[in-house]
Amino acid sequence: MKYLIRAFAIIVASIHVLFALLMLATAYADRIDPTVHPVLSCIGLTFPVILVVNICCYLLLLIMQRYRLLLFPTIAFILCFGQIRDTLPIHLFAEDAPLNSSKLLSYNVMAFNGLESDKGGERVLEYLKSSDAHIICMQEYAVGLSKNHITQRQVDKALSDYKYHRITKIGKGKKGHASNLACYSKYPILSAKAIKLESLYNGAVAYELKIENDTVLLINCHLESNRLTPADKQLYEEILEMPEGEKLKNNSKTLLRKLALAANIRGAQAKAIAQAIQESKHKKVMVCGDFNDTSTSYSHRTISQGLHDAFTETGTGLGTSYHQHFFYFKIDHILCSHNIQPYQCEVDNDIKESDHYPIMCHFRILQ
Repeated sequence: MKYLIRAFAIIVASIHVLFALLMLATAYADRIDPTVHPVLSCIGLTFPVILVVNICCYLLLLIMQRYRLLLFPTIAFILCFGQIRDTLPIHLFAEDAPLNSSKLLSYNVMAFNGLESDKGGERVLEYLKSSDAHIICMQEYAVGLSKNHITQRQVDKALSDYKYHRITKIGKGKKGHASNLACYSKYPILSAKAIKLESLYNGAVAYELKIENDTVLLINCHLESNRLTPADKQLYEEILEMPEGEKLKNNSKTLLRKLALAANIRGAQAKAIAQAIQESKHKKVMVCGDFNDTSTSYSHRTISQGLHDAFTETGTGLGTSYHQHFFYFKIDHILCSHNIQPYQCEVDNDIKESDHYPIMCHFRILQ
């Protein structure tokens, strides 16, 4: 029995070393520019899964008291501390938001559940109305014209407490296939300007908001989607359920090619947004929206230079915001400059009408 336990420990330790190396590689994939190496940059998507495997192996070796075998994995964990904190922050005793704080809500509304008022669109509207947010940023914003669809009039009525709003067409898609970003605010919106990004249906808008005595640059963005069709998503489900030889290889290549293409485009978009922030005259900055990328991605790292992630600073857990077709990732984010203090950032998984969950946080502008 003693030799069996020893052999099992060696096997676990060998697996642990392999996955510790993979963890290091995926943790630092956000340094890989997808405009140069699009396929290689996608490996960061696997970081959460590899992290879980490493944690399980580490705990097993701890239970077996094989402490000497934990030296390299411990070093790997230390080197990946920042990425682990971004992926799985824990703030069990986070500070409550002060009474004078404001609240920002970011939500990919999926065209109000495909515009259908009787299939969740009205529930999305009711959710927004009751959110108690001071600022609401929406991605994939679209309204219909018939009584069976959510109309602009319905939105304006539901959000009548928001005196200011801007709806901006983004992308270069054909008429009838337009995509929009929307901002409804209780604070004055002084301006709204689309940031020039190369995309058919995605983009970003920079708003100047007057919040009390301060002017804040708020960027609402929807970075390039991964262009996965329903058939592609079905392939992904099949890969997870039945990972078989040649089929696995072919299907994986198809998905990776599409992910790499989208990552390439997002890389350029992230650079354009980062440049817009750097060139802005405003020092108080917030960025929110659907990044279509995780915290360990090049686009998140590029945009967040000089900013901090509200969920990393004040949230707890994985913060999964996309939740369909076995794609469970945190791809919606809120970033703040260091003169804006976030509180209680959370992803609300109680409303499931869109393929995204909303993300929100309270914040206070520091003087």
